[in-house]
This record gives sequence, C-alpha cells and structure tokens, in this order.
Amino acid sequence: MQLRFLGKQTQGGGSPTLFATDRDTYVVQGWKVPDDATSIEIPAGLLRHLEHGTRLGVPLHDTGRDSYILSGAAVTDPEALSQMDIPGHESCVEVGKEREGDRHEALPHG
Repeated sequence: MQLRFLGKQTQGGGSPTLFATDRDTYVVQGWKVPDDATSIEIPAGLLRHLEHGTRLGVPLHDTGRDSYILSGAAVTDPEALSQMDIPGHESCVEVGKEREGDRHEALPHG
C-alpha cells in the first residue's frame, strides 16, 4: 500500500497524522485506545486535512476533549508501516473514504 501524506496535528507529545492510500482509503495515525487494538483517538483538528469533498467512512465518537475515537482495520502492511513514524503510544488504522453525498447521516468532517 502506498501512502500520500495529507497532514499532521502535533499536540500533547503525539503526532496524529492523516494519509491517503492508493486503495482509495485513508490511513489515520492517532493515540492508542487502551484495550482496543482497532481504535485510535485523534484531535478534531486533524480532520481539516481530509481531501476536499471527502470524510472518513467510519463513525467518529466525540470524547468531549476536542478529539474523536474511531475504529478501523489495523495497518499491518510492511510497506505502509515503513513510510510512517509511529511512536509507541500511537497506532494507525485504515478506514474507508466517503465522498460528500455517499451517506445521508451526519458525520463530523473537515
């Protein structure tokens, strides 16, 4: 899987990052959620780096701390992981990419 860097939101000792993939998905790097290998927490500001007219294709759960928790497929592809810098307190997941109008339910987006 090839990644294209879209943006980073550095804060609180972490560097949550957003990538687009060559599979028409997003890879989202964020803070690990305890006891849940497929969920991460990201700052709300990271969403401003989404490609125009798209949003993450998963529900975002508001933490009340200006951040969201989201779940996706754990990234295990060695090629993709070699393109990233992931500190021990962070992880990354692959999620779908939705275009505006793909869904009718309201999801937070950038």
